[in-house]
Amino acid sequence: MNERALSMRLERVAAHVPAGARLADIGSDHCYLPVALMRRGVITAAVAGEVALTPFHAAERTVRENGLSQCISVRLANGLAAIEPGDGITAISLCGMGGERIRDILDSGKSRLSGHERLILQPNGGEQPLRQWLMDNGYSILCEDLLRENRFYYEIIVAERIRPVMYSSEELYFGPLQLQQRSPAFLTKWQRILRLKQRTLADFAQARQAVPEAKVLEVAQHARWISEMLA
Repeated sequence: MNERALSMRLERVAAHVPAGARLADIGSDHCYLPVALMRRGVITAAVAGEVALTPFHAAERTVRENGLSQCISVRLANGLAAIEPGDGITAISLCGMGGERIRDILDSGKSRLSGHERLILQPNGGEQPLRQWLMDNGYSILCEDLLRENRFYYEIIVAERIRPVMYSSEELYFGPLQLQQRSPAFLTKWQRILRLKQRTLADFAQARQAVPEAKVLEVAQHARWISEMLA
């Protein structure tokens, strides 16, 4: 993967970035996504934020080698602290980290959000608490995408602060739009997760050490939700 040939996962993320956007890619790593979008003429400017030195230098190198230093600012900063008031950011992407981590970045950087940006989020697990944060902060989920790449399932959540929404516990767990669409990838993913939940419950039953009752009830509830949804 490079700025000329994105992974399938990043291509799906790229598809949700609006034409003409000013993008902040937080946790940009090698900066492949902003550079690819700039080379294609999709975005007009970008900020690439990195908290660690090694990926920060890698991002700087990618931008420099593509002659895009005038259009893409690479910044060493923690989370949304990479965004400055004058950037005029209209879209923010956070990809390839846990959902709880993305939630915490958004929450700790709320003062940097105007409320008019599109959020394009690709969590590696932890989708439920991330959806909970979006709902609690007035964001509507506009689109949900699911793909399988290299044996892993990846979810992409696109949200904007359009109007307050109320999602049910099941919608927060599965994804409100995915629950409606029930794509083949979605069904296959949850069939697999159901088997894992059932195996976990069997392990709990055989465990010599006591498992907290709250944990057993939570796994049992999720297994029941999945079984009912698949039925």
